[in-house]
Amino acid sequence: MKNKNNLAYLLLFLTTLFWSGNFIVGKAASFYEIPPFSLNFYRWLFAWLILFPFTFKELIKKKDYIFNNIGFFIILGITSITIFNSIVYYSLNFTQVISGVLMISTIPVMIIFISSLLKIEKTNIFQILGVILSLIGVLFIITKADIELLKSLDFNKGDLTMVIAMLSWATYSALLKKKKYELTQISLLQVVITFGLLFLVPIYFIEMKMGHLIKLEQPFYLTLTYVVLFPGLASFFFWIKGIAIIGANRAGIFLHLMPIFGAVMAMIIFGEKFMFYHFLGAIFILSGIILSNRKKI
Repeated sequence: MKNKNNLAYLLLFLTTLFWSGNFIVGKAASFYEIPPFSLNFYRWLFAWLILFPFTFKELIKKKDYIFNNIGFFIILGITSITIFNSIVYYSLNFTQVISGVLMISTIPVMIIFISSLLKIEKTNIFQILGVILSLIGVLFIITKADIELLKSLDFNKGDLTMVIAMLSWATYSALLKKKKYELTQISLLQVVITFGLLFLVPIYFIEMKMGHLIKLEQPFYLTLTYVVLFPGLASFFFWIKGIAIIGANRAGIFLHLMPIFGAVMAMIIFGEKFMFYHFLGAIFILSGIILSNRKKI
């Protein structure tokens, strides 16, 4: 049992490390002028191709079930594949990795907020307070704790679009747990990627029409290899295996390693500075996470 737990801890550690690395690689992609929506399109196209041999039999067998729930699967695909990943890569063209990973760390709390709005799960006073504190933390990061910036509304657009990414993934996650599925998890991922890709295709061509073309050079190949194999596929399978061994609640705690990994790597690789407004934001976000996980008395 102990060995199994140790295996789960290792897998979940690697999962959050790879997901944090996605922000680092996304930031590096902006330096090499790799178009964010095109990068996201190829990331999921190759992930889809890798998964297809393992899923096509089940997808054919369950085609009626998939088409009967097509509207729901389209929403899952748009919120997770089309919007979230694209916007993260786009935002990193304008904002710091540290700001991005801190804001994304609010997702567990935002899931509670979205679940309550959509009446998927009931909420309590601690969760409401947790959402408020986390949003204050995000506000500190967006405004850089500068009242004058708040008055002028002259915000970094990368910070603002990261909020869209955060809410999009929270919506996807809340909807994901709304129902039980007649598909294995790998086939469910394939279906979600399929519909997400369909809506990415026109965005990909629009980006090309605007003159943002991918240069088929080493930086693109290395970036694509990382985002497909590590945060795209390995993290997904490690996450499933980790949850299977120790459960979703204990596994969820590992997500809070992401801001730490992301911030440390950003400071080492890009020389980013952990500013006072990051500290303020982190305090409020952490307080919100702790409060939202407290059980009702």
